[in-house]
Amino acid sequence: MPHRSRSALIAGLALLLVLGVAMGRADRSPARFSQGLPLREDAPDFGGFSALELDASGREFVALSDRGTLWRGTLIRDANEQITDIRFAGMTRLHGPRGRPLRGEAADSEGLAVGDDGTVLVSFERDVRIGAFVRDMAAELTLPRGPAFSTLTKNKELEALALAPDGALYTLPEDLPKAGTSLPVWRLRNGQWTEPFSISRAGGWKPVGADFGPDGRFYLLERDLRGLLGFAARVRVFEISGETIAGGQVVLQTPPGRHGNLEGLAVWRDRSGAIRLTMVADDNFSAFMRSEIVEYSINP
Repeated sequence: MPHRSRSALIAGLALLLVLGVAMGRADRSPARFSQGLPLREDAPDFGGFSALELDASGREFVALSDRGTLWRGTLIRDANEQITDIRFAGMTRLHGPRGRPLRGEAADSEGLAVGDDGTVLVSFERDVRIGAFVRDMAAELTLPRGPAFSTLTKNKELEALALAPDGALYTLPEDLPKAGTSLPVWRLRNGQWTEPFSISRAGGWKPVGADFGPDGRFYLLERDLRGLLGFAARVRVFEISGETIAGGQVVLQTPPGRHGNLEGLAVWRDRSGAIRLTMVADDNFSAFMRSEIVEYSINP
C-alpha cells in the first residue's frame, strides 16, 4: 500500500475510534435521544436561534434569535408527545429603552427566561445587560447591571439566563478574561446582584443555556467546539439551596457533530413523568450549519 494511502487509512481509523468512544460515552448518559427536527420558515431574519422557552405542556414556545428577534409558535405533538410539526405564529423585533427596534451590538440577544406573568427577560452580549419586555412590542426595561458585567471578555458575556421558582434570576458568563477552574454564577434578587456561588469547569466546555426544571433543579447546557468534528453538547444538573450549589451530574453528553450548535435549553415534564430536555441549535445564519430542535428525555 502506498505510504499516503496507508497514512490516510490510519487517520480514518483513528477518527472512527474517537467518534466511537465519544458516542459510547453519550449512550451511557441518563438522557435518551427522542428526536431532532430541522427548523425552517420562509421569513426575513429567520435563524440564529440562541435560546428557547416552552410552557409546561411542552407545546407553546418562545425562541430567541441572536439578532434581537423573538419568535413564537407551537410544537404539534402526537399521542406519544413526539413532535410532528413546528408552526411559527410570527416574529417580533425587540425594542430598546427608547422604543426603537434594536440593531447592531445592542441587539446581540443570547439568553431567555419568561416570567409567570408573561414578561420576557433577555440577556445581551457585547452591550452587556438584561432587559425585561412586558409585551413583545414594549420598550425594554433595563435591569440593574451587575458590578462584574463590565469586566467580561468581549463576545463571551452573558449567554445563559434562568428564572428560579422563587423569582430570582440567575446568569453566568460564557467565559472569563482569565482562565480558571470555576465560573461565577450571579443572582438578581430584590433588585440586588450577588455572587452566591460558582460552578466547576474543565476543558473547552462553555455554558450557553440554562433552565430550572419542574423538579426545581438547575439545568445547564454547555458546548465544546471540537474543530472539524463539530460541536459537542452536554447538560449538567445542580441543586441550589440558599447560598449553596451542589451536584453537577452530567445527564447528557453528545459526541461532536451529532447535532448542530445547541445553545438554547427548555426543561419540562411530559405526561409519563419523564423530564424532557428540548434544545435549539444556532445556525449563525450560515448555510453550512443546522437550525434544529433536538429533544432528549430522562425516565422518571
